[in-house]
Amino acid sequence: MTTSVPAHLGDVPGSQAQRRTLFVLVAAQALSGAGLAAGLTVGALLAQDMLGSTSLAGLPSALGTAGSALAAVTVGRISQARGRRPGLVAGYLAGAVGSVGIIAAAVADNPILLFVALFVYGAGTSTNLQARYAGADLADPAHRASAVSTVLVATTLGGVAGPNLTAPTSDLAHELGIPQLAGPFLLASAAYTLAAVVLAIWLRPDPLLLARTLEAQRVAAQPDNAGVLPRPAVEKRGCGVWVGVIVMVLTQFVMVAVMTMTPVHMRDHGHSATATGLVISIHIGAMYLPSPLTGRLVDRYGRSTIAAASGLTLFGAGTVAAGAPHDSVTLLTAALTLLGLGWNLGLVAGTAIITDAAPLATRASTQGIADVTIAIAGATGGMTSGLVVAAADYPTLAIIGGILGLAIVPMIVATARKSLPD
Repeated sequence: MTTSVPAHLGDVPGSQAQRRTLFVLVAAQALSGAGLAAGLTVGALLAQDMLGSTSLAGLPSALGTAGSALAAVTVGRISQARGRRPGLVAGYLAGAVGSVGIIAAAVADNPILLFVALFVYGAGTSTNLQARYAGADLADPAHRASAVSTVLVATTLGGVAGPNLTAPTSDLAHELGIPQLAGPFLLASAAYTLAAVVLAIWLRPDPLLLARTLEAQRVAAQPDNAGVLPRPAVEKRGCGVWVGVIVMVLTQFVMVAVMTMTPVHMRDHGHSATATGLVISIHIGAMYLPSPLTGRLVDRYGRSTIAAASGLTLFGAGTVAAGAPHDSVTLLTAALTLLGLGWNLGLVAGTAIITDAAPLATRASTQGIADVTIAIAGATGGMTSGLVVAAADYPTLAIIGGILGLAIVPMIVATARKSLPD
């Protein structure tokens, strides 16, 4: 009996299933990234046009992230009960429905329908992030952050392409008699639907259910616990989920707040839609493209080190954005690149902390609850961003964001010796 049980989750059949899982997740994330990018690029502009108010331009981001909060707990509960595949498929289909609703709202010029549709659309964003946890289910703890980063980087393919398709999809919308700013959501609806189809057909075996099976087999084969994996260093030293949550909450709040108002800031100062799309696409690339390197850094140098680096990077982003001349696309691009990179460092490190601390028996629901908190932070950042810019200006928003990002550093320093691996 002992010989038929993998010595650890990296052995056959776990390693074979892990490779297949990552391959399928990469394909789905490449598609869903395009759906995610649509809302980031034109959501604020669409709301500004329909509502006639800059102070409410952050509302799409707030509603989308509020919807993602509900989706996070829902996807987490479905995954906990039935596995990752049904949870992720349900989330992406909800994102597709929300995209269609946004198009209908734009055609009907109906703000109430827009609000409802944006809320539902947020499920796609949440599911895009929840997929990273599926990549870690079968991963060896020593390579867990690298597995997470592999899933995240796949989002870059669609995420970078999406904003640069703003002009073509807007032209297509015009040809179809749809308001041009709703055009990117045509792409989003198709992208989320295809991502759901890919997962429904090919995400087999389900990584979370297989991980539980391997865990049960290992425990049954080794009743004296001699063969049970040691707990990761994070859990040994009493680190709770809350450390990872705080890191991701702050990075999400800062990233969403500054990113949401950048397209509005650029349009108000005469920049073209093409320039705005380029800046946002580079920003999304910085959010996801460094993930393989980030994962290796987290696995090699520890969660606390990279989490602190995220705070410093976000502070740099806020400082550059605040000091950038209004006509400088170069400096705004640099600021949004740092903003995306800081988010990436915080997300990978925070995800590794949470996954290390959560046992398999409750992992999916714990991760879902953690992402609810993160989504609420994003909703707050999106809504607050418009109010701050309306009351003051974009540089003020940027510097406030930078200071909040920097707050990660003392928090990590205060807890590193007690809770986190060196």
